[in-house]
Amino acid sequence: MPGVTHDDAPSLADLMPWSVAPPRLGRAWPAAPDPASLKARWNALLRAEGADREALFEPTRSRTLHSAVGQLPGLVGGTRKLARADGPCPEPVRVLAAPFDEQWLIPDQRLIDAARPELWRVADDAQIFAVDLPDSPRLPLLATSRLPLLRPGRVRPLYRRPGGAEPNLAPGLPDLLRRLGHSPDPVDFLAWTLTAVRPDLTVPLTRDPEVWARGVESGHRALWLLRRDGERPRLPGGRRPYVRAPLPARPLTLHYDRDEESLHLDEGRVSPVPPEAWDFETGGVRVLEQWFAARTAPATGAGPLAAIRPATWQQTWTSELLELITVLTLLAETAARRAELTTADPVTAAELRAAGVLPVPRWARLPATVLDHHEEGPEGQFALI
Repeated sequence: MPGVTHDDAPSLADLMPWSVAPPRLGRAWPAAPDPASLKARWNALLRAEGADREALFEPTRSRTLHSAVGQLPGLVGGTRKLARADGPCPEPVRVLAAPFDEQWLIPDQRLIDAARPELWRVADDAQIFAVDLPDSPRLPLLATSRLPLLRPGRVRPLYRRPGGAEPNLAPGLPDLLRRLGHSPDPVDFLAWTLTAVRPDLTVPLTRDPEVWARGVESGHRALWLLRRDGERPRLPGGRRPYVRAPLPARPLTLHYDRDEESLHLDEGRVSPVPPEAWDFETGGVRVLEQWFAARTAPATGAGPLAAIRPATWQQTWTSELLELITVLTLLAETAARRAELTTADPVTAAELRAAGVLPVPRWARLPATVLDHHEEGPEGQFALI
């Protein structure tokens, strides 16, 4: 952007000041691409006793079979120490395990080294999580409706309270946006941020209402694709990807034919797959390759529980793959249009300080106190929060 240095733009850390480190599992087996495997792993853990159960669990300094922890907020699960636990597996929930890779997690704090309860307290249908991707200059920020497990970036909930209450924006920022003639709606601000954010996680703000409107429109399309809610996305011109040759029961290799625009899973074939989808990377890794490996790579080095997985390719994975190809293609087009957007007449960080928007007060960087329901603590005791 001519005439504008990165120092002129405010940081995302100031504009969305409350951020949390992503949950840290500490062991691989409580997450998987399919929920049935998680239930089988849980049952295998509880069938074992004593030292065998401890070895299967894979204890760490943060979690052992004797750790006393409570339920995750808003969820139902046991709180007895795992050394004495019994009963069915807590119902797995959808999470974002890697960029564009929705998997399943056993939502039990006894299994997770650092579960970040403050994130679970505000995770509901209204919430949108913005996730930093510090090693991905092409896509430095993701947005998702799922609780994200991505590391090493920060997670920034759009709302500080459940039900879409109290936007996680710098105090005074919505009023400033109104004075500029822009929409102060938190989702509109996030849409602009997805459009304008730079690899160093600064977010230039424009005074120009027309530029703002174009950026917000582009950002809303990206939000729709990233969250995958509502109507399913389709490629224009009837270029919807299909399975042209049946996928094998256990595909081991993934190959892309650029000339034919086809994706080969061993002898199975999916097309058309535009090059934009195949070339889409985050952190220097192709998204489609990472997604495929999470479902097919041998569980080398993983513990016995992580080795419990489907024996064959799941039909639901085929549907997810076809949709992922579509999403990546359309997102690449959105990113290309974003590059054409110039932030005319920017609002600098110095001006935000002069307007009292910055510096951000300390309380805005801390989680809000959420006391809308009881949370069960260790061994069935009510937790005080």
